[in-house]
Amino acid sequence: MAVDRFGRNIHYLRISLTDHCNLRCIYCMPEDQTFRPSADLLQDDEILRLTRLFASLGFDKIRLTGGEPTVRANVVKIVRGIASTPGIRSLSMTTNGILLSQLAQPLKEAGLQRVNISIDTLDPEKFRRLTRWGKLQQVWDGILAAERVGLAPIKLNAVIVKGYNEDDVIDLAALTIERPWQMRYIEMMPFAGVTDIQTKQVVTAADIQKRIESEFGPLEVSGKYDGEARIFRIRGAKGELGFISSVSVPFCSACTRARLTADGVLRMCLLREKEIDLLTPMRDGASDEELRRLVLDGVWNKPWGHGLEEGLIPLNRAMNQIGG
Repeated sequence: MAVDRFGRNIHYLRISLTDHCNLRCIYCMPEDQTFRPSADLLQDDEILRLTRLFASLGFDKIRLTGGEPTVRANVVKIVRGIASTPGIRSLSMTTNGILLSQLAQPLKEAGLQRVNISIDTLDPEKFRRLTRWGKLQQVWDGILAAERVGLAPIKLNAVIVKGYNEDDVIDLAALTIERPWQMRYIEMMPFAGVTDIQTKQVVTAADIQKRIESEFGPLEVSGKYDGEARIFRIRGAKGELGFISSVSVPFCSACTRARLTADGVLRMCLLREKEIDLLTPMRDGASDEELRRLVLDGVWNKPWGHGLEEGLIPLNRAMNQIGG
C-alpha cells in the first residue's frame, strides 16, 4: 500500500499516453502548441512495466488521459496490456470523443470499462470556437458509440469559460433528464500557456448550479461524491449532475491520486510543480525495486493541497503536458 504522510492511501493513477491532441481547446493550450517527439515519451513496454510496478504498490484504479489518449499509436494494445495486469480493477479513459465512433468497440473488447467524454457545449459554432477546429457531431457520434458498446456509465465533462459557454450549462444539464448520463461541470484551473483565460474567465461551480436551478428548480442532493464531483440530480431525471470545484471548494483532503505524464514523470498534485522523473532512471537501467522506492518517496511527500489561494500557479507545464 502506498500511503502519504497525511495517511491518505494513494491508489489511483492517471496515465497520460501522449501530450498530442487533435483539438486546441482555448482553456488547455495555445493554438500553436508544439508537442514532444514520440521518442521522448513513454514507450508501450515502459507504460506496461510501470503499470505492473504501480499495481504491486496497491494502485488498483487507472485512468488514461492525454493530450488526447485515442491519438496514441497502439492505444488498443496498451489498454489490453493494462487491463490484464493483476491488481488493476478499474480502467477508464478521459477523451474528447472525436475518434470514439471508430475506437469504442475495440477499446471495450480490450478491457476498457468506461469513458469520460469532454463536451463543453451543444452548439456547433460555439464548440468550434472553444476547440478552435473541432466538429461537435464527431463527439456526439462518439458518445453514442460508447453507450452502444457498454462503456458505461457515460460521464460527460464540461469546462465552463466566462464569455464562451456559461449559458450552455442548462442545455447540457437537460441531457440527463431522459438519459442515465452524468453531466460534470469543471471549474477552470490555471496552468502555463493560457493562464490569462484560466484565471480571468473562471465560472465557479456555485454560479453554474445557480444557473441550472434557475431553469429546473432546486436540485436534489445525493449526499455523495463521485471521485472529485459533488453529485446532484434534476428532480425526476434519469441521470445526474456533478460539480467539480477544484478552485473554489477544493477536495484535497480526500485526494487519492497520482499522475504519470506522457514523458514518464510522476506528479503527485495536478496544481503543484514538483515532479519525480521515472523515465530517465528506467532507461538508465534502474531495477523495479529502485523505481518502486522513487514512487514510494514521491507518494510519501505528496502535498496536502494546491497553493492557488496563496497565488501559486503551476507554470512548468500546460494542461496537455500533464494529463487531465
